[in-house]
Amino acid sequence: MRKEKGFSLIELLIVVAIILIIAAIAIPNLLRSRIAANESSAVGSMRSINTAQVTYASSYPDVGFGANLKVLGPGAAVDSNSAGLIDNVLGCASQPCNKSGYKFSVSGTTSAYTSGGDPITVGQTGQRFFFSDGSGVIRYNQSAAATAADAPLQ
Repeated sequence: MRKEKGFSLIELLIVVAIILIIAAIAIPNLLRSRIAANESSAVGSMRSINTAQVTYASSYPDVGFGANLKVLGPGAAVDSNSAGLIDNVLGCASQPCNKSGYKFSVSGTTSAYTSGGDPITVGQTGQRFFFSDGSGVIRYNQSAAATAADAPLQ
């Protein structure tokens, strides 16, 4: 009688079961890591918006703060309608502008501005909502759009 070479069905099932157990452990950690990375990127984008608003207001004092993200973003010429202070992803043509799982918006006047960053899909692309204004302090809320009354980032 000849001995067949190869794996038995039981051995293959055991290997598949081990792979599934490892995947069940690793996938939630991967998702949490992605959310943390998106939130870090959102905070960085909020800082970029704050810096761009201050630069815009000092460059165009007769206009004041940027009314939206488009005026802070790039354009054909550098002027008060396209200052080129933020990249074309964050300074998109129409708000909200999506970047790294978050949607960003800005509203500004001559003397004040507010900016917000909200997750595109809560629980999948991010957990926290972010807010900032002329004070430059970035605030967050865990469950709803953040406002000036929420806790600042530490």
